[in-house]
Amino acid sequence: MKQSSNTSMPTAVVFAYHSVGVRSIKTLLARGVEVKLVVSHEDSANETIWFESVAAVCAEYNIPRITPNDPNTTEIIAQIAALKPDFLFSFYYRHMLSSEILSIAKRGAYNLHGSLLPKYRGRVPVNWAVLHGETETGATLHEMTIKPDAGAILAQTSVPILPDDTAFEVFGKLTVAAEQTLWKALPAIIAGNAAKIVNDVSQGSYFGGRKPEDGRIDWNQTAQQVYNLHRAVAPPYPGAFTDVNGERFIIEKARLMNYSTTKLPANLPLGISVVDNVTFGVCGDGKAIRILALQHQGHTLDQHALAKFFSRC
Repeated sequence: MKQSSNTSMPTAVVFAYHSVGVRSIKTLLARGVEVKLVVSHEDSANETIWFESVAAVCAEYNIPRITPNDPNTTEIIAQIAALKPDFLFSFYYRHMLSSEILSIAKRGAYNLHGSLLPKYRGRVPVNWAVLHGETETGATLHEMTIKPDAGAILAQTSVPILPDDTAFEVFGKLTVAAEQTLWKALPAIIAGNAAKIVNDVSQGSYFGGRKPEDGRIDWNQTAQQVYNLHRAVAPPYPGAFTDVNGERFIIEKARLMNYSTTKLPANLPLGISVVDNVTFGVCGDGKAIRILALQHQGHTLDQHALAKFFSRC
């Protein structure tokens, strides 16, 4: 499918990756924006690719695509400047953009961020929001500045975080919210009369990226804290894990204990125990999570295997 060559269309260079990148590129096209170039990333062999492909969208719509290791080099800046785009957009692109790149856009540079700014500026905002037990998050379209996620806000759309939602489930909601936010904001942006709200970063928070090691469970924490960690990093993310006798176990699925239907046996130690074919994760507040699926060496363990490692029958 080929884009229209109508020269009156507003033009953009787009920095994009992930499902939000895919949906946002399609939204720009649907709103009549000509995408002259997409700057993206190559998929990493060390990352589980569970999200939609920007490369596939570019191929479908005949959009040129490049994947530089550093978008801020003289060569890339010159390539983008030569296109004379009206707008720059960033949709889940993972590199910061220099002032030289941002200044190229004649009519503005805008980013979609996965939180209700100014809260959760920075990296992996959905995971951080779930980890901290938030009940709501959303998508924010804002002007890009050198300081991350600090530019004026143009539009926001909120989504709920339900008590048992994992970050993966919340990200699905967020992808839809991002599309809605961009769709509603684009007419005013193109017309040049978009209203702007000050993004008061002093009222918000900034968080960095997370590493797989950050998924290590501290059983001294409360059951709610351990459960939030599980939800924040549950597969397809690397998962919350614990090491027992040199063996690593990753929680695939869990729930907070429902004490009206399941009784927690007395005197269980902190950590994982299996009693009567029920797997418990006992926490520092004396409460527990019920582990419904546990992974070891890439395989989900059945009850027999669980009992072998953890049984107190």
